[in-house]
Amino acid sequence: MKIDWLKPLLGAPGPFVTVYIDATRSGEGDREVENRWKSVRRSLEKDGATAPVLDMIGEEIVRPTRVGGPHGRVVVADETGLLVDRVTKTPPAVQKGTFGPFPALLQAAGAADESVDYLRIVVDRLGADLTWSEAGGHLPYAEHESVEGGHDVVNKASSGGLSHKRIESRAEDSWERNAEAVATEVDRQVAAHRPEVLLLSGDVRAVALLKGALQKKTAELVVDVAGGSRGHGVNEDAFEANITEALEAFRVQRREKVLDEFRLEHGRSTGGVTGLADVIAVLARGQVKELLLSDEYGPGTELDGRSVWVGAEPLQIAASRDDLADLGAVTDEHELPATIALVRAALGQDSGLTFVPAESLSLVDGVGALLRWHDSGTPGDELAPSMSSDGGRIENLG
Repeated sequence: MKIDWLKPLLGAPGPFVTVYIDATRSGEGDREVENRWKSVRRSLEKDGATAPVLDMIGEEIVRPTRVGGPHGRVVVADETGLLVDRVTKTPPAVQKGTFGPFPALLQAAGAADESVDYLRIVVDRLGADLTWSEAGGHLPYAEHESVEGGHDVVNKASSGGLSHKRIESRAEDSWERNAEAVATEVDRQVAAHRPEVLLLSGDVRAVALLKGALQKKTAELVVDVAGGSRGHGVNEDAFEANITEALEAFRVQRREKVLDEFRLEHGRSTGGVTGLADVIAVLARGQVKELLLSDEYGPGTELDGRSVWVGAEPLQIAASRDDLADLGAVTDEHELPATIALVRAALGQDSGLTFVPAESLSLVDGVGALLRWHDSGTPGDELAPSMSSDGGRIENLG
């Protein structure tokens, strides 16, 4: 899972206010959310958060999310404004606000895990409607735009003869040119925004032509979804259900791909480590391609109760203050919950993050890492038993 959209948080000086709140609305609408926010605000005021920042968050918190049913919301802000504003599928069991030198990154990353950066494309023989949904630190308000091919001879003639053949040929040519125009724009936007998947639906012939016109790297991202149309009469509920199903299937595939790679690399003892001590060590060396965290962990859980020492730079991370000093010139030392420190270090080296279901893979201390590279200085799991009662084992339950 990509978390690079959180990277601007590393450059912000802080302090940060992080709010994790139930954004569900029922009978009382905005008043319910406002009352929840008041309770969180009182706690943040006691911790030292300033009134202007809290006022700004409050104005946003009561704004409708346009999401139905139970859901939560994660907001991160500093004196400059809102930095993250995300909806989560599941509301938090406990409303929580934190104020300090570092944002509570785990909650924001958890919101990203529930989402997919995608481009929805609905095509016909004239053009396409494009809808973006990005995990780029904002609420999932879709952005729409249309691309028209400009070639309007799209219907084949019903009469026979040479005239029919010429018109038919012109129609085919128009379809192809329109598809090429749409493909050019899709290729451009994919290169600029790097979505994880393209959800493609619409006229069957137009879908095939567009696939053929896309660049290879773009075409590899395409997932077909039934039920979309640019015309009237489409069953929107059925189409949205198909979109939701496709996105959930992608999320599962995205996670399983990482877990399969971790099982393979860890089995070889070259590309994967597990256990808090070893993960801290490879994070400090900038080796981590993907950080793995058990999805059982979160605020108030066992891992969140473990402390890690960090310096001003994201890769300055160690299990103890003495170990942190061994890294060299370290300034602005802080003791942080492990869940914040690990995600911060992963973000600082452009790592991905995968939440691992406990029933799929059991990780020592609930943490693991896939590595970019391995050398003689890379720690092995022989160090992990000292930090876990499971004897350093990793159990493949998948």
